[in-house]
Amino acid sequence: MSDPARRALLGADDVSRALRRLAHELLEANHGAEDLVLLGIQTRGVPLAHRLAAMIRDIEGVEVPAGALDVTLYRDDLTRRGPLPLGETRVDADIDGRTVVLVDDVLFTGRSVRAAMEAVFELGRPARIRLVVLIDRGHRELPLRADHVGKNLPTARTDRIRVLVAEVDGEDAVITEERRA
Repeated sequence: MSDPARRALLGADDVSRALRRLAHELLEANHGAEDLVLLGIQTRGVPLAHRLAAMIRDIEGVEVPAGALDVTLYRDDLTRRGPLPLGETRVDADIDGRTVVLVDDVLFTGRSVRAAMEAVFELGRPARIRLVVLIDRGHRELPLRADHVGKNLPTARTDRIRVLVAEVDGEDAVITEERRA
């Protein structure tokens, strides 16, 4: 990490500890793993959801379905940003009447979470939706909050916070980068 425009906020051990704590918190709040379905919001929420599912399996001895949710078509900024590439939505479980846990890397304005909830309702009618995020950086534009947060990182609105996951980026870290003009 020698790039002066990039600064580490959390390392791999910090990320691992936060995920382990989140798995325990989720199990405690849900009174176990029964009826849980984890859906990672594309892109980096997907490997985080799979890691949480593996940790829950290790803790409880129960397989919890973990899938992927693409929210591109539910975003409210498509006209401003232009077309975005579509990701995969893959849910290998019926969500009706179950607790759907949305998993994302960073909670910022709340707009991705709103889009994710719309996508979930197209898939079925869950009993409840919970939100787990690795990083909550503040600056909400919608009245949303995460049920479980790995780390609260107060930031300036102009900061660029990135979660890196080994499955996508080759390393686990949370970094801040200078915005390019």
